[in-house]
Amino acid sequence: MNPVARIALVVLYAVLGLAAAGRSVVQITTKLSDAPLAYSISLLSAVLYAVIAIAIWRGAYKLALVGTAVELAGVLIVGTLGYVESSWWPDETVWTGFGSAYGWVPLVLPIAALALLLTGRHRTGDDASVQTPRSPASDARQN
Repeated sequence: MNPVARIALVVLYAVLGLAAAGRSVVQITTKLSDAPLAYSISLLSAVLYAVIAIAIWRGAYKLALVGTAVELAGVLIVGTLGYVESSWWPDETVWTGFGSAYGWVPLVLPIAALALLLTGRHRTGDDASVQTPRSPASDARQN
């Protein structure tokens, strides 16, 4: 993976994780009974963002890939359910409204991360498995 893209993903996931953690901790400690599912999902998303950031930072791309897939599924499921059955969400989570309270970053980020992770993984796999064909001229020079 491109080092700049890698650092950008780590920073974005770390910042989003801190924002989600801060919000969910305040909500859980002050008004958990108002929306326990919503606040718990926000805390879960914060943990997931931290895991993804650390996984990308440490080069654990399989874990990062699984984490971003879970994240995207969560955003799509919670976002959809928020519109279908709004009574289930008496307060917002990071993922309600497809992350609209966070500028839709929770929706866009996993798509971008999955694209970068899959592209980077594909290139790494190609580089490791493709052998450059040798020409007769290069064989003659080696002898």
